[in-house]
Amino acid sequence: MIIKNFGLFWRADEVDWYPGKGARFRLLGRIGVNRPGVRLADFRDQQGIYILYSNHGPYYVGLTKKQGLAKRLRDHLEDKHSERWDRFSWFGFQTTNDDVDDDGVFKVVDLEEQATVDTQAVITDIEALLIHAIGPRNVNTMNFAEAEEWVQVKLDEIDKYMEKVAV
Repeated sequence: MIIKNFGLFWRADEVDWYPGKGARFRLLGRIGVNRPGVRLADFRDQQGIYILYSNHGPYYVGLTKKQGLAKRLRDHLEDKHSERWDRFSWFGFQTTNDDVDDDGVFKVVDLEEQATVDTQAVITDIEALLIHAIGPRNVNTMNFAEAEEWVQVKLDEIDKYMEKVAV
């Protein structure tokens, strides 16, 4: 149970990577659509594994440890990989907590605060990660032991969903 949250095939052009001075940069995902069940979470500080995709499929696999997911992805917009990817999937090791910020958005929990690992569940999660990331057609879909899938909040949807979770 190492994968706690994940997002599949998020579009790089639907993230405001450089919102400007004083503006808050976020990597927003959602579960649900309408009140009261809709939840928003900011995954910029998520740690885990990510895959960059080009038009030809998986292009690059990376791991975030000390830096958050958003920092690593933003770095790839300016490094030698910059013109070679336009979508990404991520598989996070951190859960979201019950605390929300002033805008009603969930945060991720520090890795140190999380429980121990079950080896069999880890093996199942790694298989599920590879199946989701690569998408082979000859395999049944595997599910993560405990992970929640988050849908990307696109740029033109941010205000709509922020209104739904406002505290």
